[in-house]
Amino acid sequence: MANGQRGEVDLVCGDQRLVLCLTLGALAEIETALGGDVATRMQRLKATDLVAILRALLKGGGELEAARQVERLPLDPADVARAIAAAFTAASAEAGAA
Repeated sequence: MANGQRGEVDLVCGDQRLVLCLTLGALAEIETALGGDVATRMQRLKATDLVAILRALLKGGGELEAARQVERLPLDPADVARAIAAAFTAASAEAGAA
């Protein structure tokens, strides 16, 4: 279960609950995957971008096996988009509280 104090959010995937977290490592992985200009690319994401972002956030949340198998997970794209947005919002709120 996600720890909101750490900026974690949950993503329900089939019968499992996965934890996403925007860590510094996840952010670096996202920047690499998106070519560095994250803010611009976030406005027009492709499916492959969403997968790369989700994989990084899963790793940040400690969900290493799910990150390795992300293409095989029973995911709803709308749920994924909401969870990604929530992870960025949670990280922003956590940074503001620090």
